[in-house]
Amino acid sequence: MRCERRRSGDVAARAGVSKSLVSLVLQGDARVSDARRNAVQEAMAELGYRPNLRASALSRNRTDTVGVLLNGLRNPWFIDLLAGLATTLRSSGLSPSWPTAIPTTASGSVRWRRCWARRWTAWWWSAPPRRLEAIAIAATQVPVVLAGTREPALPNVDIVVNDDLAGARSAARHLIGLGHQRIAHLRGPGEIGSLRLQGFQECLRDAGLDAESYLETGGMSEESGYAAARRLLSRPERPTAILAFNDVAAIGALSAADDLGLSVPKDLSLVGYDNTYLARIRHISLTSVDNGNFPVGAQAGRYLIERLANPGLESRLHLVPSMLEVRSSTAAPPLGAAGRPSGISRRSSR
Repeated sequence: MRCERRRSGDVAARAGVSKSLVSLVLQGDARVSDARRNAVQEAMAELGYRPNLRASALSRNRTDTVGVLLNGLRNPWFIDLLAGLATTLRSSGLSPSWPTAIPTTASGSVRWRRCWARRWTAWWWSAPPRRLEAIAIAATQVPVVLAGTREPALPNVDIVVNDDLAGARSAARHLIGLGHQRIAHLRGPGEIGSLRLQGFQECLRDAGLDAESYLETGGMSEESGYAAARRLLSRPERPTAILAFNDVAAIGALSAADDLGLSVPKDLSLVGYDNTYLARIRHISLTSVDNGNFPVGAQAGRYLIERLANPGLESRLHLVPSMLEVRSSTAAPPLGAAGRPSGISRRSSR
């Protein structure tokens, strides 16, 4: 404790504040101004100060609160995921504190330090921030579970995700079964994006189809999905089907098709991923891979509860099965030379 008090004093001296104010920052006290809190957090980062949160939790009577950290809230995929988590945690007397986004500041540092200083019992992380070392540091202090992401793989950190390889394969098999030969994929980021690409390509190669020519980086947003689909659909030999990385990117692809005068599914079949509420909207009726959003959140909650009881558990990987939900956005390709851009019509309502 003497060493920790001395280092707290170093932080106070570097930040130009009192040791008691450093203690308030570490407790997440809302009375501390943003300017002073930022000064303390910057001093902690410069000195490499790492408070022992488990020890301090005992002295501060930490509440049974689990911090839920997200890297944005635009994707409706998070809704069912958080519902599954909350159901599991509340049944065990834990209270999720959510959602919290972790953007980067103008200086490039991550605001996770403010969250890290709060009196949370454990962390549940989805879509990790750009600086993955934040998770590694947090995992040395409190139990951490990653949900819906495979990065980073760390000792004593559990991962709960969909079986992305199988999910992409099922979507590609569906399109091949309808008779499509020029099938495109809007790629997504990270290891999950790589697994979905792998499943897509393996399925096409097994069917003797071109698995390389119709790939575009589609990202995770509607804007990036629109741009990628527009590039694909403007080719002389455009694809007759697209598998998007997620439902949001698929909505962007749907808009691109509409702007180019293409009818879905008459001229273009479209498959999303995540099976969010967007896919279920009647006028969209998007075929999508259900990646078990609620079960992923629920299992991540169970892992957190188990890890709170036994922090020394080895890291675990749990794959939730996927299932393709077929709706009105997929059909057989146009008769004749599929993908020929002649004779196309505006998208009609379904």
